[in-house]
Amino acid sequence: MSTNLTQAITANRLSDGFVVYLTAQDQWSERIEDCQSADDPRSAETLFARAQHHADSGQIVGPYLFKIVRDGGHPVPLSRREIIRTTGPSVGTDLNLK
Repeated sequence: MSTNLTQAITANRLSDGFVVYLTAQDQWSERIEDCQSADDPRSAETLFARAQHHADSGQIVGPYLFKIVRDGGHPVPLSRREIIRTTGPSVGTDLNLK
C-alpha cells in the first residue's frame, strides 16, 4: 500500500441522506472509487471550495475532507469513521425509505 497521503471530499446528499463523494466531473457519487483526490493543501482547499458551493446550493450537507491512500489506484479511507461510511448504513436498513 502506498504511503502517499491524499484527501478527498465526502458529504451527505440532502435529498436522501446517502453518503456521497465529490468527483472530478464536479458531481456526487455514492462510490468512493469515483472520488477526486487532492495531493497537497492548496488542491484540497480548492476541492473543499467546490464542495461548499454544492452545499450552499442545497445539493449536499456537511462536506468535509478526509484522508485516503491510493492502493493500486483505488482510494482507501484511513479513519474508522470513513471505512464505516464506505460500507453503507450500519443500522436502520429496514426503514424502507424511498
